Amino acid sequence: MTARGGLHPSLVHHIVNSLGWSELRPSQSAAMEPLLQGSDALLLAPTAGGKTEAAVFPLLSRMTAEGWTAPSVIYVAPLKALLNNLLPRLETYTGWLGRRAGLWHGDITSRRRARLLHEPPDLLLTTPESLESMLVSTKVDHVRWFGGLHAVVVDEVHAFAGDDRGWHLLAVLERLARIAGRPVQRVGLSATVGNPDELLRWLQGTGRRPGRVVAPDTGSGRQEAQVGLDHVGSVANAAKVIAALHQGEKRLVFCDSRRLVEELGAALRARGVTTFLSHASLSADERRRAEQAFAETRDCVIVSTSTLELGIDVGDLDRVIQINAPSSVAAFLQRLGRTGRRPGGTRNCLFLGLNEAGTLAATGLALLWSRGWVEPVQPPPDPRHIVAQQILALCLQEHQVGARLWAEWWRGLGPFGTSAESIVRHLVEQGYLDSDGGMLFIGPEAERRYGHRHFMELTTSFTAMPEFTVLCGREEIGRTDPALLSERVDGPRLLLLAGRSWRVTWTDWKRRRCHVEPADGGGKARWTSPVTGGASFTLAQAVRSVLLGEDPPVRLTQRAEALLTTLREQAVDIVHPGGSVITRVGNDVRWWTWAGHRANATLAATLDDVADAGQRVEDFSIRLRSDLTPRMWKAALTSALERLRLPAPSEEALRGLKYSDALPRHLAEATLSARLADLPGATRILKNPTHISPAL
Repeated sequence: MTARGGLHPSLVHHIVNSLGWSELRPSQSAAMEPLLQGSDALLLAPTAGGKTEAAVFPLLSRMTAEGWTAPSVIYVAPLKALLNNLLPRLETYTGWLGRRAGLWHGDITSRRRARLLHEPPDLLLTTPESLESMLVSTKVDHVRWFGGLHAVVVDEVHAFAGDDRGWHLLAVLERLARIAGRPVQRVGLSATVGNPDELLRWLQGTGRRPGRVVAPDTGSGRQEAQVGLDHVGSVANAAKVIAALHQGEKRLVFCDSRRLVEELGAALRARGVTTFLSHASLSADERRRAEQAFAETRDCVIVSTSTLELGIDVGDLDRVIQINAPSSVAAFLQRLGRTGRRPGGTRNCLFLGLNEAGTLAATGLALLWSRGWVEPVQPPPDPRHIVAQQILALCLQEHQVGARLWAEWWRGLGPFGTSAESIVRHLVEQGYLDSDGGMLFIGPEAERRYGHRHFMELTTSFTAMPEFTVLCGREEIGRTDPALLSERVDGPRLLLLAGRSWRVTWTDWKRRRCHVEPADGGGKARWTSPVTGGASFTLAQAVRSVLLGEDPPVRLTQRAEALLTTLREQAVDIVHPGGSVITRVGNDVRWWTWAGHRANATLAATLDDVADAGQRVEDFSIRLRSDLTPRMWKAALTSALERLRLPAPSEEALRGLKYSDALPRHLAEATLSARLADLPGATRILKNPTHISPAL
């Protein structure tokens, strides 16, 4: 390896002699030229594909060659655990050039933060929420800290772009660029996505810099994957299968709820399996201990939510097991990519279906994966609530902002254009902002709603569900849903947390703490989660294809094959190769759309004259009026093709939209309605033939 590609000679020396690399990987080499030239970029590579080095090596070389002052590079990631995991590597790389890396997030002590404020690092690892807290803090000199900013690396950028954290991040980056007084180079790191060019344009925000998508070499070095599917029917049976299979190997099991992680973890331990757990409601120390122990042990299992999906190093894995199905093909690819890293290894995943729905979803997802399809990353539309949050945060940051100058901070970014003026007026009218002499500043209503703990509530774009801290002595175990502490029980109140049962000895309602002691068993786990949509249009259509006879090219066990045969026989009347189906069973009339949650919500709202009022939206069907006739259906269909209606949000959904109270109600409802809808999917179903049961 030589320095002719533009990397600093000292960096090249250490890459060769300290890392032992004779060459960079193809994707790393491809990233050198655009990043050294200052272009924005989206670097795509599988998990453990060297994306961090591909981004950091050229930026460190520029930092040294051009004499950037600290901090000049910010490295943003969606998880604190991922940042913790990256810090030692980045400290090593910066140290080779006489530079420093530092970490700032919610778990960093005030003493360590004070040290960073006194001596800023050259490369700062942080989260969008921590960046926001620094911007609104009176302790941080914004110009000193961000005046030397030249580049931002956004790790797992797809995880941001798919929800409101992405809009929050983009808005914060625009504010940082204005403080720096220069365009800031933006580098996104991601696994495979379905629309990389669109994702790069989104990441660039209002920037007009050159941009390039750097994709991995997909030639002969591509690894095949061994994917299997079994229907086990229950958590107890899943534990039995996992305990019996692959003994002596290191297994990572993904579940898509914290409750399921706890139940499966407890069931595995009851079978004598060395088991560790990881999810967001465990304490940071508990998660770190589990992840470290797992990394150092061979014959063991770690059960996790998506917290271990995003590249956190837990050592070489032998197996990945997925309970039911993840929410997307992209998530499956991330999880699959945790295996097969050793020379000669093969990527693998075993799906274990706990019920018919879970097994069917897994077959549909496996079918999409086999087709090479990956979801496009779509930022949620109309983030008006983020506009309200950002305007309030800017007033905290600057203390006062010109009533006609606030928009200059975002330079017309997406929702921050002229349409945001009505939001500013509402904030002033409702007392969130005060206005005096053409200036805006924080008002009494914002103080009342968000002023607790120095406006910490204004630093995040998502609503955190209320939880109680669980303590055994002085040791924090994690957090639990308060409903478990208030519901009526006979006998002792038992919790399940960290895979162990605990007896509640005392609950401190004022301080939101509960004290526990170990129990022999019988603990219960539960958390309240925000309302989310179900299956996508594409996944629902894939499930339909499976029921029509298309097999995913994965290894099915006899149990899975038997269930699939039964489900196909049962679905004869509800799936049709030529379109959708309307059936009647007694008074139950259903339109089997196979359109997914959001398209069905759109169709139910549009067909309100013939849809059963008050029904809960489902993924595969819509319940229609019991007195429906073919003539009524034809008239309703003709009307629906002329205009589609957006679904009306529930009060629960409005409460779950953070900062919705800072918006006029009609704008909050419009924001949620746009997010609940799938207009293209609904249109496709309406235009396809509908086959009506003779019983109608």
